[in-house]
Amino acid sequence: METFSSIECFVRSAEVGSFAEAARRLSLTPAAVGKSVAKLEARLGVRLFQRSTRSLTLTEAGQLFLGEVSASLHTIQNAVANLASAEGRPAGTLKVSMGTVFGRLYIVPLLGEFLRRFPAINPDWHFDNRQVDLIGQGFDAAIGGGFELPQGVVARKLTPAHRVLVASAEYLAGREAIVEPHDLKRHDGILIRSPQTGRVRSWQLTSRTRQHSPLMLKPRMTMSDSEAACATAAQGLGIALVSMPFAVGYLDAGTLQRVLPDWYVDDGNISIYYAEHKLLPGKTRAFVDFIIEQFAEQGLGQRFSAL
Repeated sequence: METFSSIECFVRSAEVGSFAEAARRLSLTPAAVGKSVAKLEARLGVRLFQRSTRSLTLTEAGQLFLGEVSASLHTIQNAVANLASAEGRPAGTLKVSMGTVFGRLYIVPLLGEFLRRFPAINPDWHFDNRQVDLIGQGFDAAIGGGFELPQGVVARKLTPAHRVLVASAEYLAGREAIVEPHDLKRHDGILIRSPQTGRVRSWQLTSRTRQHSPLMLKPRMTMSDSEAACATAAQGLGIALVSMPFAVGYLDAGTLQRVLPDWYVDDGNISIYYAEHKLLPGKTRAFVDFIIEQFAEQGLGQRFSAL
């Protein structure tokens, strides 16, 4: 059991590059983690880390050993967690990352039903529009779009990530009709700035007949959030390109209407992400299956499609 604990200390330290951070996640002291790894090195007869005052990096032997034991450690931990579940039911803390507004609008309303089915699970939900390090930061799952898919992480599609052009009737009244994409260059644009890069992306519009055209709105203002852009467009201040999940409420209420309804931006998919394991923890499997089920039952994939 001592060897297992040492291997866990080694794997966590390798994942986060720090004895101190590994200790925090394991509820140990940095000294205890460092001592445990040192004992493992002595037992194996090889140095696993190159240590300095500022960094902790794997040696060649350490990289080889990590590749051999990491997946097995996760499988054992998941097996233990599943056996420890309350009366065989999924149990434990469920750490999930999701976009702030998307999570509030579409995931939080599902929480009551989820807890009715799985009362032994304790949600620990984080709302952030940035991509998280799913494995390194200890998340069980994440929901979002446009994420890079690192090694060891799988994605299950929930809905297409389409963006559409919207404006208020007040803004469009009395202005030249917008019939083709090139007509947009004479109109005020409410542009979206990436919260990750700080840049305004150049978007490519796609038509139902698969034609393509660059988006040529006249820059009037920028926002870093689609919900804010919708609220701004609803005031008659311009045309916004926004994600469908944020636009549908305004479109249903008639506060906004689509501009060039035969054109949209295909921005990939909104997916649920989780670590790939042979034996997935019961709490994670329950959450993934539940979210996929609810999105299908509510027809959100179709509702969020621009087609």
